[in-house]
Amino acid sequence: MGKIVIGTSGYSYNEWVGPLYPPDTKQEEFLPFYASRFPTVELNFSYYAMPTAEQMRRMTEASSNLTFSIKAVQTLTHKVDPGKWKDEAKTYLAGIEPLREAERLEAVLFQFPFSFHYEAESRRHLDRLLNEFSCVPSAVEFRNNEWNNNRVIEELRKRNVTLVSTDMPDLKGLPSILDVSTSPITYFRLHGRNEKAWWNSDSRTRYDYLYNDSELEGVAQRIKRIIVKADKVLVYFNNHARGQAVKNAATLTKLLSELEERQKGE
Repeated sequence: MGKIVIGTSGYSYNEWVGPLYPPDTKQEEFLPFYASRFPTVELNFSYYAMPTAEQMRRMTEASSNLTFSIKAVQTLTHKVDPGKWKDEAKTYLAGIEPLREAERLEAVLFQFPFSFHYEAESRRHLDRLLNEFSCVPSAVEFRNNEWNNNRVIEELRKRNVTLVSTDMPDLKGLPSILDVSTSPITYFRLHGRNEKAWWNSDSRTRYDYLYNDSELEGVAQRIKRIIVKADKVLVYFNNHARGQAVKNAATLTKLLSELEERQKGE
């Protein structure tokens, strides 16, 4: 039976003062406080700006035993220049090396957009990209249901790369629920189910959603079903608006604990 670790996507939100951080908490105090409450965090700033070794070193020093998943920079997944992306990959790997050296790196997350279709050129890029990152644990999240097929699953298994299990609105073209084990690590990303705002370009609105207890019980059941095939299950809540991720992470932790106790008594 694998280990379950639950955290949030990002931590540096001023609106989390109240829901998580005490009043008057300074921004430089966010990470150490977060690390006192959660075992892991998914870093998202790295999508917009290339992470540097000095940044990563400071974060490991400020956060005790906190572990990190980190999103790939957008020039590797969304705005790919065929002549430059390999150099970008090398720069990125050098930037996150302190996480690996400290044994605090959970996975590099490659999140591809809805416009990344299951086409020959996209498959070639994914192949080359995963080859470049074969030295680190990697997880791939598709936002287009075309990639939910047996060929993709088997290729990821051959490479020991994690296929991200997502929770998002049930909308045409988006991935349906597919919880399969393709590596020793299972990776859940919970985006909320805000159907009306999903195609909105404002990510704050898109992920503005609070899971109710019944929905989280369903998520807990999904996790318990797949954990028998995994060494570790990473769970990150991306519904960050107004600290909703913090509340849902705490509730899911409680539900999983209660489920485990019930199973022991059976």
